[in-house]
Amino acid sequence: MAKVVLCIGTNLGNRRENIERAISAIEKYAGKIVKTTEITETAPFGVTRQPYFLNVGVLIETEHPPFLLLNILKKLEKKVGRYPTYRWGPRVIDIDILLYEMVKINTTKLTIPHPGLKARDFFQEAASLIEKGG
Repeated sequence: MAKVVLCIGTNLGNRRENIERAISAIEKYAGKIVKTTEITETAPFGVTRQPYFLNVGVLIETEHPPFLLLNILKKLEKKVGRYPTYRWGPRVIDIDILLYEMVKINTTKLTIPHPGLKARDFFQEAASLIEKGG
């Protein structure tokens, strides 16, 4: 079982319900939820003229290797209601893989650790879940 830190973000629709639906889907299809951060409201990153986000960090244990996990999470985003917009645009749900154990991946499809990890305070808070164990 691998320990993985995810970040869930949403700034469209019923944001709390979007997060609850995403967490439920992650638990059902992606892995066991070990620990979460508090839900935090954050300013948008990149494109700032849009609604604020609600974010939550989630530590999971999963049997899925990184690329399979990514595919599962992309399907879960669609299930929760995500539809294509534009880079850093508003979204119903976004599920990012921040850390996957000590794995490092750098491809066009997946980068671990997440490239925004150092630039975004909330990502750093979420990443600390792996250090806090669980």
